Formats: sequence, C-alpha cells, structure tokens
Amino acid sequence: MPALDRRLSIAPMMDWTDRHCRYFLRLITSRALLYTEMVPTGAILRGPRARVLRFDPAEHPVALQLGGADPSELARAAEAGETAGYDELNLNVGCPSDRVQSARFGACLMAEPELVAACVRAMRQAVSVPVTVKTRIGIDEHDSYGFLCRFVEAVAAAGCGTLIIHARKAWLSGLSPKENREIPPLRYERVHQIKRDFPDLEVILNGGLRTLGQAQAELAHVDGVMLGREAYQNPFALATWEQALYGSAEPLPERIEIVQRLLPYLERELAAGTPLRAITRHILGLFNGEPGARAWRRHLSEAAHRPSAGPEVLLEALAQIRPAAPRRAA
Repeated sequence: MPALDRRLSIAPMMDWTDRHCRYFLRLITSRALLYTEMVPTGAILRGPRARVLRFDPAEHPVALQLGGADPSELARAAEAGETAGYDELNLNVGCPSDRVQSARFGACLMAEPELVAACVRAMRQAVSVPVTVKTRIGIDEHDSYGFLCRFVEAVAAAGCGTLIIHARKAWLSGLSPKENREIPPLRYERVHQIKRDFPDLEVILNGGLRTLGQAQAELAHVDGVMLGREAYQNPFALATWEQALYGSAEPLPERIEIVQRLLPYLERELAAGTPLRAITRHILGLFNGEPGARAWRRHLSEAAHRPSAGPEVLLEALAQIRPAAPRRAA
C-alpha cells in the first residue's frame, strides 16, 4: 500500500466537511488528503453504519476521524472504517467542546496519554491502514513543552507514526469551540520542536494558516500542513496551493468548469432525495474575490431552499458571475 502524501490536507470540521463538501473540494484539489467530520464510535457501532460511513470513491485519499476513548470500541469502529474503504483512521484528541468532553474524549484526553496510547494500539491491531492522532499543544494550565513531549512519547511508543498538531492549546472550560480556534495563541515553534525532538515522527501542522507563503515557510520545519477554515471559505485557493506544493505543471481549473463537473453529482444526489441546499451550502465561497461573487452567494442561499430547487439554481447563480474587466494599458 503506497504511503499517503500529507504535504497538504484539509482538516476535519464539524458540520462542514461532510461527504458533499469533500466531493466538491476534490474537484478543486486532486491530491490533498481530505478528512471527515469527527464521527463518534457510537454512531458507527450503534447507529446506521452504512449511512454514517458513506462516501464517494472520488474522494480518495480520504481519512475517517473517530471520536472515542474506549480502546475496544475504537478498534471496532476503525475496523468498520477500513472495511468501508477509508485510507486512514484518525483519533480526535483536539476537540474541546462540552459535548465531547462529557463523553470523555477529544482534547481532555491529553491529560491521559496512556489511555490514548492504549486506544492507538487497539486501533492499529484492528486495521492495516495508518492510524494517526490529531491533538493540541496542551490543555488549560497543562501547556508546558514537557507536558506535550510526554504525550507525544506515549503516542509514538504505541505505534502512531503521524501526529497532526493544532498549534494552540485548548481551554476545556470558559471558551467556546470557536473561541478555542482563535483566542489561545499559536505556538508554531512548539510544533517545530516536536519535529526536531522526534525526527522519525511525521508531524503535520494545523492552525491559523491562511496563505501559501505561510505554508511554504512551515514546510521547512514540518512534514505537512493542514488547512481548516481557509479551505472552506476560500476553496479555489486549494488549486493554487496544490500546484505550488506538489510542483504540478497542470493549468489551474476554471471555476465555471468546477461547477459544471459538480452538476452530475448534484443530479444523482437530488434523485436520491438529498436537498439541494445540503450541497450548495458548501460551494458559496467558490467565487470569492471574483466579480459577482456576492450575487452568486446570495442566489444560492436564497434559491436552494425552494421546494423544487434543482440544478438550474447553479446555472442561474453562474449567470451572476461577470468576467473581469480587461486592464487598460498604462
């Protein structure tokens, strides 16, 4: 099995990186590793497994992120994920939401490195695809480099070869998940130090990356970068990032071409009963920075809710896009 290329990946984002979002992003980037939203083990083991794990083959390479703290349940969920065809199983040790904490998983697990190690070992014994961990640099007052090192040592000793580190600590109380993505300061140097101290560990940096220049600078210190909100809100930039980070000579796709390639998928999903808005909500940012972008977003937001809304809504929205005016000669 070829190793996954993690130079560029798209973060798991609750309510955002569902299968429709991932299919759309794959039309823009052919090589970035895509991650699902976090899926609790219970949703797989005691819920509608086929629906929860469903994805389109076009999404490959795609990783399933699991939420849980019971090694046995995580092993069974990981096995189900591998059977479903996912290329990687990732354990969430970074989400600080109250709901996640009440189930004793997510960022609070940083305080229990041996339990995380047991979870990793159980998952690795159950599957042949890579098992990775996504974490923070610390929690609450436990934010020293020594605390992070002890966590990394335990996870690496359990056989985790890839660690994705959000370069902020998490406050387990007092901040919302949104505030936890913005208020704790970014400490990229901590992630750089982990890579220096654990050179055999593949280290992926996540958090606050907005520009290609930032990403290229960080790749001098780590093995890969993971984009979050920027990839969702400005998705077309992924084409530029991919071209630069992978040295591709292929021309950038046209935004209109991306919409046209999305239409067959949209028609299949509509025929299967998927509401149009479940897909169009993910493509609002496609024309960011282009003439007519606001009209594109407004039309999709308003028209996709019509009971009979279909592919014509995208074509009507495309009509709002105006070609850029030619520059005058100086």
